[in-house]
Amino acid sequence: DNAGLRVENRSLKATNQALRDIEHEVNRLRHALDYRQRSIFKLVPAEIVTRDSSTWWHTVTINRGKEDKIDSDMPVVTDEGLVGKTTTVGKNISVVLLITDENCKVAAGIEGSREQGIVNGERVTGSVTPQLELNFLSKQADLKPGQKVSTSGMGGVFPGGLIIGTVKNFRVRELDGQARLAPAVEMSHLEDVFVVTGRK
Repeated sequence: DNAGLRVENRSLKATNQALRDIEHEVNRLRHALDYRQRSIFKLVPAEIVTRDSSTWWHTVTINRGKEDKIDSDMPVVTDEGLVGKTTTVGKNISVVLLITDENCKVAAGIEGSREQGIVNGERVTGSVTPQLELNFLSKQADLKPGQKVSTSGMGGVFPGGLIIGTVKNFRVRELDGQARLAPAVEMSHLEDVFVVTGRK
């Protein structure tokens, strides 16, 4: 009798977990759909199909390509903010260079400030969480933790107003000011993204 109850209990726990997973999935998709409808951009939904452990914070591959009118240098976003940009584009797949890669450079502006700078991924060997650096600020910038950083629209690839991250700290260097940022998008849990193909 006891053993039967234990089996039933295990079965109920498994069902419960499966329902929670489905609820999480539904909420995630609802968020994405809501963002797509509210967005001022034309968005092509895409799924991440491969992610190489050796390039984890550098690139991902998505299941959209030339057949979906995707080109190189198109911004890739989620409802939380900027993910990166397309680089190599095939017929049905594209490689996305993530903003956490040091080679992905994004012109940025800071909330409540006239400062402008360039964001790129920070090379930290052995680090588990990716960080971003915001360089070429003035020494007087004096940014505060929590300030939001968005694309400025300069440079042609990224339209203005996409959230990149928030300031963690600011320091004055010999020639400029530099801020460290926490990315707005949780890069380790990327599943669904959107490719920005233009404005609506």
